[in-house]
Amino acid sequence: MYKVIYMKADYEPWWQFDGWEEFIVKERAFKNKQEAESFLEHTLRDFEVKYGHQDHRKERFWAFWSDEEVAFCEACDDDIQTYHGIIWQQV
Repeated sequence: MYKVIYMKADYEPWWQFDGWEEFIVKERAFKNKQEAESFLEHTLRDFEVKYGHQDHRKERFWAFWSDEEVAFCEACDDDIQTYHGIIWQQV
């Protein structure tokens, strides 16, 4: 089984801090690897167009963000970035 996970958080998806699953927005599971890879490629293209910045790690984590999605964090007394993360999983 293959999964494509979309998460939205104030950190990149490769960190997978405790409780990262709470930030999952959408998850798609596939039995067919080709279908999963096609969905992943389509999702990555969409996010590349939608957000101005991106980074990836370990060929299974992608982070996208824009300059406009910044919020002030009172606890840390600084601005924090919102990241849109895509995770590829083989289960």
